[in-house]
Amino acid sequence: MAWQRPDGRNPYELRPLSFSPNFTRFAPGSVLAKCGDTQVLCTVSVTEGVPRFLTGSGKGWLTAEYRMLPSATQQRQERELLKLSGRTQEIQRLIGRSLRAALDFEVLGERTLTVDADVLQADAGTRTTAITGGFVALAHGISQLLQRGVLERSPLCGQVAAVSVGLLESEAFLDLNYIEDVAATVDFNVVMNHNLGIIEVQGTAEDGSFSRQQLNQLLDIAEKGIQELLIAQRDAIPNWNTLFALG
Repeated sequence: MAWQRPDGRNPYELRPLSFSPNFTRFAPGSVLAKCGDTQVLCTVSVTEGVPRFLTGSGKGWLTAEYRMLPSATQQRQERELLKLSGRTQEIQRLIGRSLRAALDFEVLGERTLTVDADVLQADAGTRTTAITGGFVALAHGISQLLQRGVLERSPLCGQVAAVSVGLLESEAFLDLNYIEDVAATVDFNVVMNHNLGIIEVQGTAEDGSFSRQQLNQLLDIAEKGIQELLIAQRDAIPNWNTLFALG
């Protein structure tokens, strides 16, 4: 029997998505990104200077930090203070790698952008929501830096979005919620740019294996979902036409 989605969505349908910009006061860029019941606060800050390996290069840097609030899940989780879990380290590195693909670091100059992704509520897809929302926060942050004269021109040279896909009852599904994520026999996270070029794919078979044909199906629906996410991102960035020099 085919998998029936708990929320009644079609297999190729995203969860309801929204971006609430300027969610906090002090960060140059801040966005509350909601994807179904998953909510991630994404903020962007800037500091002068770069890591030692870039000092004197004239190039900037972007790094990311990811945390999940103790009450983000049904059972309270301990705060990660001095030692980060392997999962947290892996996710924040993914966020950083993904968003660095959207920047021209020579234009940024020797400055560091820090993207903080704080999960307020988790219903699967926190890392993909952090990337998708993080890009919107990044765009808003750079827009403010341009207005303040910190930057002379926009270092944004690409657009980045991410989505989860998986196999349930041997069928491909887009944007899994927690119930589906737990039940999926194959689980993928896909990151793409504005040209639908693949930035990163994370995927594994939780049970058994999957075929090349099924892999193609997963990438096809991921591409469809990311196309919709790219449109939603642009709609959440008022000065889209002047902020980007997309190739």
